[in-house]
Amino acid sequence: MRLPPALLALATALAVQAVPAMAQECGIDFETWRKGVTDEARAAGVGEVGLAALASADIDTRVLARDRGQVVFTQTFNEFSGRMISDYRLKHGVANLKKYADVFARAEADYGVPGPVIAAFWALETDFGAGMGDFNSLNALVTLAHDCRRPQLFRPQIVPLLTLIDRGDLPADVKGAWAGEIGQTQMLPTDILLRGVDGDGDGHVDVRGSVPDVILTTANKIEHRGWKRGQPWLKEIRVPAEMPWDQTGRTNKLPIKQWSAWGVTNADGSALRDDGLPAGVVLPMGRKGPAFLSYDNYDVYLQWNQSATYTLTAAVLATRLAGAPPFDKGNPEPGLVGDAMKLLQQKLADKGYDVGGVDGVLGVATREAVRQEQMRLGLPVDGWPTQQLLAMI
Repeated sequence: MRLPPALLALATALAVQAVPAMAQECGIDFETWRKGVTDEARAAGVGEVGLAALASADIDTRVLARDRGQVVFTQTFNEFSGRMISDYRLKHGVANLKKYADVFARAEADYGVPGPVIAAFWALETDFGAGMGDFNSLNALVTLAHDCRRPQLFRPQIVPLLTLIDRGDLPADVKGAWAGEIGQTQMLPTDILLRGVDGDGDGHVDVRGSVPDVILTTANKIEHRGWKRGQPWLKEIRVPAEMPWDQTGRTNKLPIKQWSAWGVTNADGSALRDDGLPAGVVLPMGRKGPAFLSYDNYDVYLQWNQSATYTLTAAVLATRLAGAPPFDKGNPEPGLVGDAMKLLQQKLADKGYDVGGVDGVLGVATREAVRQEQMRLGLPVDGWPTQQLLAMI
């Protein structure tokens, strides 16, 4: 079932309430800070169980170490997807789709989200619940919310988590990822509170131990992000040796008949079927690498995770679970990595481009800057940075 109207109203109020000015909270001692959060939680209706959990919460230095020591994501799409779309995940994904076929059918009927899409996130996030994290979730969120680096991301999650604890949906010592995500598909407390579905009818939303709750809650979250019922998300294609490369890109959605006119085909070389839906051409490793048509539903993936490499991998894994064959990795030109990528980013930044930071990561901003420079220099505009581009800049 969906969240009852009264609880939905409460959850919405908690999720959208104004967070106290971070500048005023940053740097104050922990006990003073905790008292402010306690007052806010009590005013929001959190009872004694939730307040007692907050009273026992403490700073976890391991969380701060993880936050400060995050590894920069530098793997290419072929490298990352090759590691993440494993035989284990494919095998167990197919098995779970059969085992819980009735629940996945409910998810698609109620929320319009196909089972393979849900199962792919389930696989990538925790290997179907095998690895949900061992950090105390409340301590993690309290630590990151009290810290001055990114409190705006974590402070709004505390009262919703206390509400879930107070309601009995989560234990006070619930464990999850170091950044506060909880359950088999790693959701933040606001999503659990707002989108939680009691799929097994036991009166609680258990995203850690109840598979029906996990599947239906995940589907509800995806639908809320804008999923369009009955529409595709991603499809492998074959691109010709030459075409207007400047027209490619996820956000530049064109009619299928236009892509066909430029020589784009299905992966097996057959003609594309015009389904009446606009789509963009995604070239994660340039025009000589793998190629995909991305539809509006693929944009929803980027609301789950902002890493283009992760989300494309999740979308491809979903197509595999839906029956698609392995994609053709192509023969991409060697890309820039490490110091070479940082040097390119610095040169682009010096030219006035916003590259999202000189961090060695080929993110959305860097790709767009690369495309602009490729256009200026008369190179194929495919967003893939090469040594040739670096030398010409």
